[in-house]
Amino acid sequence: MNPIEVLYEDNHIIAVNKRPSDIVQGDKTGDTPLSEFVKQYIKEKYNKPGDVFLGTVHRIDRPVSGIVLFAKTSKALARLNQLFQSKEIQKTYWAVVKNKPPNKNGNLIHYLKKNEEKNMSKAFDKETSGALRSELDYELVYSSDNFHLLEIKPHTGRHHQIRVQLSKIGCPIKGDVKYGFDRGNKDASIHLHARKVEFIHPVKNEPIVIVANPPNEVLWNAFLKQIR
Repeated sequence: MNPIEVLYEDNHIIAVNKRPSDIVQGDKTGDTPLSEFVKQYIKEKYNKPGDVFLGTVHRIDRPVSGIVLFAKTSKALARLNQLFQSKEIQKTYWAVVKNKPPNKNGNLIHYLKKNEEKNMSKAFDKETSGALRSELDYELVYSSDNFHLLEIKPHTGRHHQIRVQLSKIGCPIKGDVKYGFDRGNKDASIHLHARKVEFIHPVKNEPIVIVANPPNEVLWNAFLKQIR
């Protein structure tokens, strides 16, 4: 059994802190996805016979850590999907980059074109055929001798958006060799973490804020210590 870290749970929703090695849904690797471990957790905790319903609302890339929301009922799934589509879920990410961004705060707008074959996206400064408008805000939170911690709020949800937009301004994420960092992390993770989600609960209609700590790792721990 994969020990999952549950951040929030009620009758409708469960949020877990994904480790960098986990996949959210099954893929060609055949590795057991996070969704299956969460189902197993629910089955055991509530002693449920038969199949457990679990709806996957969104995904984060395999090398990325942080909050993943799942729906425990079909009603919650439909409503959460609606919240994501209407951009009523505010997501905050942390990223560790090697180069300092040009400004302490910034708004980035690029046009991203996905290459299915390479599973990569390319950022353009101007509208380009087949490219989708991508926007995020970033803030420089803390700088150490060699690395910088950025807080990012994406306004769109494009393929590899944060990774490719930061790379485009000369700030590739630590460990992200796909987008220009010079070497990978030993565990194949990248230093990008889904830190916080904020939304109005789709059934209870009350504000929900969920926060996840980054992985227990030297650099993340050092930054966490500085900003607590």
